[in-house]
Amino acid sequence: METVQADPSEAGLPEQPPRSSPVEGAHGATPPERAERVEGPRPDALDAPAASLETVLSLRDATLGFADRTLWSGLDLDVHAGEFIAVLGANGSGKTSLLKVILGQQRLQAGSVDFLGEPVTRGNRRIGYIPQQKLADEGTPLRARDLVGLGVDGHRWGVPWPSKKRRERIEDLLDAVGATPYAKVPISMLSGGEQQRLRVGQALAGDPRLLLCDEPLLSLDLTHQRGVSELIDRHRRERQLGVLFVTHDINPVLDLVDRVLYLAGGTFRIGTPDQVLRSEVLSELYGSPVDVIRTRGRIVVVGTSDAPGGHPDGPHAHHDEHHDPEHDTEAVRTVL
Repeated sequence: METVQADPSEAGLPEQPPRSSPVEGAHGATPPERAERVEGPRPDALDAPAASLETVLSLRDATLGFADRTLWSGLDLDVHAGEFIAVLGANGSGKTSLLKVILGQQRLQAGSVDFLGEPVTRGNRRIGYIPQQKLADEGTPLRARDLVGLGVDGHRWGVPWPSKKRRERIEDLLDAVGATPYAKVPISMLSGGEQQRLRVGQALAGDPRLLLCDEPLLSLDLTHQRGVSELIDRHRRERQLGVLFVTHDINPVLDLVDRVLYLAGGTFRIGTPDQVLRSEVLSELYGSPVDVIRTRGRIVVVGTSDAPGGHPDGPHAHHDEHHDPEHDTEAVRTVL
């Protein structure tokens, strides 16, 4: 679910009337009319096989910030096996930082984060990671099968030792992500979508229970966005993986998503897309008037550019944590 700023070219999403369902807020607090907490997927939220009640990831009263700036605080979140959660927010809202915390690369200021009932540790092979799409430099000699092979034993010291078992494992992964036809092709000759399929294969190499996706659709055309999204979703269902999917555009994954974690202004909201992407919820989150409009199969979130939190670069600026820190206030005009 990517929040892309006012770009009408993004894919659409089916129109649905908003539900009066509960939305979980910062520190688990919600207004009286939405007092019930949403801890996991609703029974009707998934097609079979449904997400199980097994918790693979748990954050309790989690707080993260840098210097005198808090990214988010009081975050309580359970990710269940087979559940697909989209993580939304602007540049600097703490989306990628959340993934770093789960990967053991960043420490919380307060609270706890557990994976399969134990505190997270760095380098856990049961947590798969899919990075943003970055095209390989022209002339890179690494082949598709070599890239996937790094997911199999790239974490070990030394040069990989050829073996039948290793070769078969790589071939199985290539087949699982539909990359067998170009297994021997240098990655610099592959499209962005083909390269992302290989990164999905890498992430699956450790037989993960949790899949962290950091803007995996970035720079992909709509066809490849859909292909990569469906590939992740298929393995999510087949393997009962918990998925945290950081994105700026909801449209390619909207029909796959169980819940949304929306980060903004040091706080957050958790719920289904219909529960979170509502005018009253986002207005409260941003602290200024925000309109959520459904039009032509899309959701458009509109706020005045001069309102508190309006983006100084205007409505077409992208939300990206790697942009200028001076622009870390959330832009409030987006197409979802």
